[in-house]
Amino acid sequence: MIDLLDRWRAAARDAGARPEPDVTRAGEQLLARWREPHRHYHTVAHLSAVLDVVDRHADLAGRVDLVRLAAWCHDAVYDPRATGDANERDSAALATRVLTGLGVPAAAAAEVRRLVLLTAGHAVTPGDRDGALLCDADLAVLAAPPQTYDRYAAAIRREYAHVPEAAFRAGRAAVLTNLLALPALFRLPPLASRWERPARDNLRRELAALTDSPVETG
Repeated sequence: MIDLLDRWRAAARDAGARPEPDVTRAGEQLLARWREPHRHYHTVAHLSAVLDVVDRHADLAGRVDLVRLAAWCHDAVYDPRATGDANERDSAALATRVLTGLGVPAAAAAEVRRLVLLTAGHAVTPGDRDGALLCDADLAVLAAPPQTYDRYAAAIRREYAHVPEAAFRAGRAAVLTNLLALPALFRLPPLASRWERPARDNLRRELAALTDSPVETG
């Protein structure tokens, strides 16, 4: 937690936030959201993983401080019962409130909001280096080794435990199909060259399991 708070403070400071203690308090409130009990995948571990990818490839970004802040905010609001892109829109609105409240310049806060909204569909326009880095980092788990990917998929199912099996399979299959329909899952060449193929293999494997296996009833 201390390490994460240090990373939050550094990113906020680089973006122009005013000094302590408000920055630390905001970071603690964000961490409390990431540790909500209904989360099984969208947890502090996911936040850390996204930040790690961003940090490893910081040289690919234009404003890496804003990408880091967007990583902190991108799933800050996460309600599995929400529909459409409500979570992303609410997370973007939260980012705007938090950052402007900390004195981050309006243009920087607006850019973080834009980046957060990109994670709804992970569709990034050519030349958008910061959007590409955030979205690539957010989807990095898709390229994980099969056992790690399967744990991710199982954690997603636990987050949607309230959804009946048949409905979950249909909804999850639609998500996977939409991801596979993207021209590229990863945009930044250093990441795409390593991750694109294993990610698509994992997605196809999960999709086949969802659509081929019998649905348990009762």
